[in-house]
Amino acid sequence: MNNRPAVRFLDRTTPPHISTLIFLAGISAMTMSVFLPSLPAMARTFGADYGVMQLSVSAYLGCTAFIQIIVGPISDRFGRRPVVLGALGIFVLASLGCYFAQNVETFLFFRMTQAAVAVGMVLSRAIVRDMVPQEEAASMIGYVTMGMSLVPMIAPSIGGLLDTTFGWRSTFLFLALIGGALAWLCWADQGETASSANMTFKDQVAEMPELFGSPRFWGYVFAAAFSSGTFFAFLGGGPYVATEVYNQPVSMTGFYLGMPAIGYAVGNYMSGRYSVKMGINRMIVIGSVLQMCGLGISLLLNYLGFGSAWYFFGFVTFVGLGNGLVLPNANAGLLSVRPHLAGTASGVGGAIMIGGGAILAAVAGALLEGGNGSFPLQWIMFLSSVAAFVSMLFVLHRARKVQNT
Repeated sequence: MNNRPAVRFLDRTTPPHISTLIFLAGISAMTMSVFLPSLPAMARTFGADYGVMQLSVSAYLGCTAFIQIIVGPISDRFGRRPVVLGALGIFVLASLGCYFAQNVETFLFFRMTQAAVAVGMVLSRAIVRDMVPQEEAASMIGYVTMGMSLVPMIAPSIGGLLDTTFGWRSTFLFLALIGGALAWLCWADQGETASSANMTFKDQVAEMPELFGSPRFWGYVFAAAFSSGTFFAFLGGGPYVATEVYNQPVSMTGFYLGMPAIGYAVGNYMSGRYSVKMGINRMIVIGSVLQMCGLGISLLLNYLGFGSAWYFFGFVTFVGLGNGLVLPNANAGLLSVRPHLAGTASGVGGAIMIGGGAILAAVAGALLEGGNGSFPLQWIMFLSSVAAFVSMLFVLHRARKVQNT
């Protein structure tokens, strides 16, 4: 890991330490999944249908997508540090609002407001790209997200334990406390890294056509979007499959929902270890093929009559493995098309990933309620992985075409 600026932990005159970036990205992942085992209990508390409570996943992802669109340009203009601190403050207040909510409408309002924490996902990537060049950025993002992968592995289990011991509301009090602690850490450790903080919005808008006109940028964006789409579809339908299709208790549901993170940790380690050596394009291809093959085998086994919770959730580890290889490298690619607009590129790419994920999560939830066991969710996840592979083939075709001109 060469060519990095000097970093001193808890010194806000230097760029943030990698551990701060891990926590910043991790709280976004935790907020997305920690409460999932409690969805049935929350539906009973508010007297709401499961489909309405599932909006706390799909609509939350939609709000996350919108926030990512606007936060990138804002952070390019005003800097990463003030945007991160402001977003964490909003997140703490929104988490307390979820804790005290007395009806489903109030809860969903504050749940949507919690999406402010998506700033952590966007700007942790942009900060890495501020600090190091493309191939090294893929490696460093891999290490950041490898550490972050522990969060979705344990978050549903934490949520299930809190629900069982103190009730589902305690999960949101826990998030408020974690958000407050992270806000202090970022205040103490996160120095400014944005080199374009003096650019006006007019200057940024003038640069955007060049960014958005790049086929390579869009190829990386959609490779990342469809790869992550398999995971977001799983988030939308996994709790239903565990509880309604395979009749699993809340404690086991939390365990099963954390299984993709096992593959994600391995994939991110491989990205951190090999991206510089092998190159980002090769790593993305390998990840998308592994994801596609794993989900295809899972679907085939289900048709052959081997459907069970262990088979279904066991093969979902390939979703995590594929994402761990694809996402750090695809994000490094899309951030490197125009490095001085890294915040904008990260925001747009993240918005498309999350927006597509919101759609897939909603579709998965709706189709599963129509019956047919886990098949609808498996088909959605498999087709999304195929689309990720095809998107990467487009990037490779474009790269060969540019080399031959």
